[in-house]
Amino acid sequence: MRVLIIKLTSMGDLMHALPALTDAASVFPDIEFDWVVDKAFSAVPKWHPRIRKVITTSHRNWRQGWWKNIKNGEIATFYKGLNADDYDVVVDMQNNLKSAFVSLLRKGPVYGLDKYSCREKPAHLAYRHPINVNPNQHAVERMRQILAAALGYSVPNEHADYGVKLDHCQLPALDFALPKRYLMLVHNASWLTKLWPVKHWQALVLKAAEKGYGLLLPSGNEEEYQRAQQIASVSEHAHALPRLPLDNIVALMQGADAALCSDTGLAHMAAMLGKPAITIYGSTDTHLIGTFGDNQQHLITGMSCSPCYKRRCPLPEAVDGHPVCMADMEVNQVWHRLESVLQAQ
Repeated sequence: MRVLIIKLTSMGDLMHALPALTDAASVFPDIEFDWVVDKAFSAVPKWHPRIRKVITTSHRNWRQGWWKNIKNGEIATFYKGLNADDYDVVVDMQNNLKSAFVSLLRKGPVYGLDKYSCREKPAHLAYRHPINVNPNQHAVERMRQILAAALGYSVPNEHADYGVKLDHCQLPALDFALPKRYLMLVHNASWLTKLWPVKHWQALVLKAAEKGYGLLLPSGNEEEYQRAQQIASVSEHAHALPRLPLDNIVALMQGADAALCSDTGLAHMAAMLGKPAITIYGSTDTHLIGTFGDNQQHLITGMSCSPCYKRRCPLPEAVDGHPVCMADMEVNQVWHRLESVLQAQ
């Protein structure tokens, strides 16, 4: 059986879909998947051994200049690649307007969520075969149910298994010696309201360094790299990492003793690996999108307005939209929880 999956972004959402592939492989031993994904995250599908081919899209660039991308042939090239092969089933596992557009470009019927299950309601119009899934459950379980419905099997009773094979992921060349014992401090996030303050990270770096740990701070862009450098500046044992390929970050995460994370894609990477990790939550709901897997802990703000799903904090006492709830998450509280994780190993 050959199946095409349409799921474009983002990093954590892509990892949420991997257990569904493992489920399907347990039912159909000969199954193979192709996957349509944003080129920025093309490494993620390749971590699952049942992926045969990855088809990349630059749809973010399309929005910035449709006519330019039509003239230069980029959209035509993507359309040709999208329709180059025949599949037994095509399923949109993202089910928003972006993925629905890609689904419409694919010749033939596509499976996707019905109007009662889609968060972006018009997306359901792209799907010939509608699927009803309860949206008020964790994304991993939603993904398992979508693929099971499209392929006609019941979701296995076994615990979700990401099923990844990462032998090809190698450590990067670094300008410092990798510490024997180190923690991954995932300080970055795409929303301002997901960020723990820099001064809090700096204080935690000092506590961890005093206990003999090295600290690695990954970055996804130049702004995040500068923030990582600012945090790392308080200790020679802390190292700001420039933007690295995801395969390299996987290898570094595998070698860490533990991770402390903002609510972002690399937190879900730790969960995928079963790496002991604590993720700090304020603006989002762990019930729906919290890190999912072994050895994962959620540290949730106690404010009554959480989760608010706001990208900037609307409270009167917020300074320039920075989240009050994250500032109130005390360093000693976070360190105590992280230290208990480390002592349990």
